[in-house]
Amino acid sequence: MTWWAALAVYFIIWWVVLFCILPLNITSQAEGGEVPAGTDPGAPVSPQLQRKAIITSLVSLVVFVIVYALWVWSEI
Repeated sequence: MTWWAALAVYFIIWWVVLFCILPLNITSQAEGGEVPAGTDPGAPVSPQLQRKAIITSLVSLVVFVIVYALWVWSEI
């Protein structure tokens, strides 16, 4: 696997994991009890995007290492 291919695989894994992690620990404005005028009641109160990006990066790294190991060992 070339460096560019590895980077592309990691990028795809990162986005898939991000979409799996985004809905976790979300409290909507309707559940929180305060819905400001003009906003969607389903909008999150605090999306914690920085925390989720860090978690996504760590989980993606683990998944990528597994995928890379399988890739390398399958060529033996």
